[in-house]
Amino acid sequence: MRTTSLRRAGVALAAVTSLALAATACGGTTKNDVKDSGGSNTAAGTANPDAALKKGLTVGFLPKQVNNPYFTSADKGGEKALTELGSKYKEVGPSSATDTAGQVSYVNTLTQQQVNAMAVSAQDPGALCTALKQAMKNGIKVVTYDSDTDAGCRNAFVSQAGAEDLGRTEVQLLAEQIGYKGEIAVLSAAQTATNQNTWIGYMQDELKDPKYKNVKLVKIAYGNDDAQQSFQQTQGLLQEHPNLKGIISPTTVGIKAAAQYLSGSKYKGEVKLTGLGTPNDMRKYVKNGTVDAFELWDPAKLGDLAARTAVALVSGQITGKEGETFKAGGTTYTIGKDGVINLGKPTVFDAKNIDQFDF
Repeated sequence: MRTTSLRRAGVALAAVTSLALAATACGGTTKNDVKDSGGSNTAAGTANPDAALKKGLTVGFLPKQVNNPYFTSADKGGEKALTELGSKYKEVGPSSATDTAGQVSYVNTLTQQQVNAMAVSAQDPGALCTALKQAMKNGIKVVTYDSDTDAGCRNAFVSQAGAEDLGRTEVQLLAEQIGYKGEIAVLSAAQTATNQNTWIGYMQDELKDPKYKNVKLVKIAYGNDDAQQSFQQTQGLLQEHPNLKGIISPTTVGIKAAAQYLSGSKYKGEVKLTGLGTPNDMRKYVKNGTVDAFELWDPAKLGDLAARTAVALVSGQITGKEGETFKAGGTTYTIGKDGVINLGKPTVFDAKNIDQFDF
């Protein structure tokens, strides 16, 4: 998330608007085990946390968009984890972050190839459901990461960070930068991006706090995780709202594009920009004074956890039910409601710490 990313962002930051980024797994069940209601109902059998991790598995990664720096970083994290665990990694996916039909096709391809699990960053919460449920009926474990599907369409969702944390902290960051006064806008990815819309919902709720009484959200714009569109949307926001004081872009592609526009305009340093971005994309904009601070999770760690969750599901250590625990990379994770696993809190990047990170 790319927002999504990143819907390529979250909180952590799914999703983050940047020119090159869009800030966003699998489990197997039998046909009779799959139900349409909650994510916990997709789990089959009883978890055995002491079960040995299986080796020689194949886990397919399906990001929102291939050749997107955010997802490249995330998926490399998954590849590294799978190599360490003695399993195989493969990546497939569309070249466009809005090609939902293409994502469906790739789910079907992975199902036909009989992978053991798939890790999917969904472009749309419902569009992939039929294909993913078919995958689960075929014994494939399904993990979503970065951007979720409806809960009944996968075994577990690896979230960048708590969605509420991501949405609220982005508002908090921007409000501090504008002195809690003025018009602000949001530059999102696609209108259907699950993670983006969830974060924006928490942003709107955060703005109801009396301390933001002088902060007004005037528009939510959509750049579709496309660098050029996001650049143009930033320009349009400033033309339409000449008194704009700040922009939140919860997608790596969007925040980078917005920063590029602001850095070459009269608004540099005057209109504040924050959201979800990667240190490598945003470093020069922090150092030249265009951006004070932004946040994100480490996408490589997100991909790592998605891969380890997939293997834990196939191995029977977890089924995706709330309250189950498992170890991944030395950390113990607890599965929350609807099969959600939180990576952790987002990191805030500014001039003081940005050179400590390389992703």
